[in-house]
Amino acid sequence: MAGRIEARLAQLGISLPEPPVPVASYQPYVLTGNHVVVAGQVTFLDGKLRYVGRIGETVSVEEAEAATRLCALNVLAQLRAACDGDLDRVRKVVRLNAFFNCTPAFLDHSRVMNAASDLMAEIFGEDGCHTRVGVGVNSLPLNVPVEIDGTFEIA
Repeated sequence: MAGRIEARLAQLGISLPEPPVPVASYQPYVLTGNHVVVAGQVTFLDGKLRYVGRIGETVSVEEAEAATRLCALNVLAQLRAACDGDLDRVRKVVRLNAFFNCTPAFLDHSRVMNAASDLMAEIFGEDGCHTRVGVGVNSLPLNVPVEIDGTFEIA
């Protein structure tokens, strides 16, 4: 559907990827009441992992920011599927959670997380402002550097 949010995506030059297929036993999203909870999304694009490795070891901060943005785009792709293709149904980005596969010395979690937070605000405006958690962990599935999930209020 070509609504307000799709027009905004086009204006920003953003094309959402196809929603990644789950790689384990879970649903990519769950609708409950007026909320969509999107499962953790990793760095898949066109069925292939685009970023792998550990931030501060084999992945730079700049690469981690790009990986975080890709994960956020995958979250949005799942959200669009949950909304039957109509992102205008989104009323509020409620919360984003990010997990960073990083070395103990890595301290730029907030900077890297901004790649997802800023994207939501660019697309949804004030409705894209949200709460968030960004934590470092010692490993992630498939050795990806980032995994992001989200909760959204919809109409």
